[in-house]
Amino acid sequence: MELLDKLAILADAAKYDAACTSSGVRRGSRPGMIGNTSSSLAGCCHSFSADGRCITLLKVLMTNSCVYDCKYCVNRRSHDTRRAAFTPRELAELTIGFYRRNYIEGLFLSSGVLRSPDYTTEQMIECLRLLRQEYRFNGYIHAKAIPGTSPELVQQLGLLADRLSVNIELPSQEGLQTLAPDKSKQAILRPMGLIRDRAAQSKAELVQYKHAPAFAPAGQSTQLIVGATRDTDRHILHLTESLYQKYRLKRVFYSAYVPVVENALLPSLDTKPPLLREHRLYQTDWLLRFYGFTVSELLDEEHPSLDPLLDPKCNWAVNHLEHFPVEVNRADKEMLLRVPGIGVKSALKILTARRAGSLTFEGLKKLGVVLKRAVYFITCNGKMMPGAKFSQSFIYQNLTADVRLKPGELPLGPAPQQLSLFDNPALLPGREERMACLTGQL
Repeated sequence: MELLDKLAILADAAKYDAACTSSGVRRGSRPGMIGNTSSSLAGCCHSFSADGRCITLLKVLMTNSCVYDCKYCVNRRSHDTRRAAFTPRELAELTIGFYRRNYIEGLFLSSGVLRSPDYTTEQMIECLRLLRQEYRFNGYIHAKAIPGTSPELVQQLGLLADRLSVNIELPSQEGLQTLAPDKSKQAILRPMGLIRDRAAQSKAELVQYKHAPAFAPAGQSTQLIVGATRDTDRHILHLTESLYQKYRLKRVFYSAYVPVVENALLPSLDTKPPLLREHRLYQTDWLLRFYGFTVSELLDEEHPSLDPLLDPKCNWAVNHLEHFPVEVNRADKEMLLRVPGIGVKSALKILTARRAGSLTFEGLKKLGVVLKRAVYFITCNGKMMPGAKFSQSFIYQNLTADVRLKPGELPLGPAPQQLSLFDNPALLPGREERMACLTGQL
């Protein structure tokens, strides 16, 4: 098979893996080597650096042949599809050729399981060894650690790659047993623990020895498929929270399930990928990592799913009005971060600006606060913005006024209420007037 034919097959087969970013590593140019990671800090498959350059990664599989028969996977053993495999040298030459032509700035390498996890990992290691040692490539490399691989091979892979990732794919043990019977929870978590421990050891060694080899300096990540099983958002996010705490993951990626194979245990082929649900999970993930939220604050047994009409932060605020309104001139950082429309950067700007004087709504707008969402939850010098009412129904209706749902995406927020001509309590008739009406005296 021609090399370009292999590339077409294996690049297309890699498109379902969303865990494909480069971040967290700073390795500048080295004498005698080509490439660096310093210019790729904002890089992902198709992103842009601070100076406006497009940064790309060659995203490809070592092979799409696989001994596993995961029912959701287009590369499963029983699926009738064209198979191909790179030799380590073919892929190394292809990568360095693309780099020299300025097509790419790094490599994202995954693979199906050919023969065994160890054999496949050995092929990947040889490819990366050729890139690093023979071709002197110093750029970004993200490699997949295959569940079931021996610790020694994971160790070698981590010394050659900038980031490692082990894809969990399905969020529950039940889902794995049903849809991926060849995989197990222990086989997936074992290399995660190894990468965590070895990365911590590597950091300690670098403190003592400047030129000690770095092990996966950009950390590790994983991917969860959303929509292939009946797992709730609450279950998925509890797993995410645990992964961040126990395994020190840099990122958890969520991939809306795209039906590619017909199976009675999976959604039908005409099912639309749950893209909005994926988006809400990413928003919640951000709250867990940077805003001090916990999953138990956002979801519970009675409400296990995220509201499609509201982003998770707004939804929490609407349902916890006892914490609001917040006085922006006195609130601490933790409370400011919980106000919809106030991000991490704008919260820091508020803390700095208010040292010079009291902030106004106009001043908050200049600091980057999204007043469209924030006005319902804040006061400036003890006053709310004119026209804003502190009512759950009023806030919810205004925050969701511009939302347009696609078919099948049902709202999960407060139940609709009877339209009233007297939204303002001051306009309602008093007790005496109501009694007069009932007795016929009006």
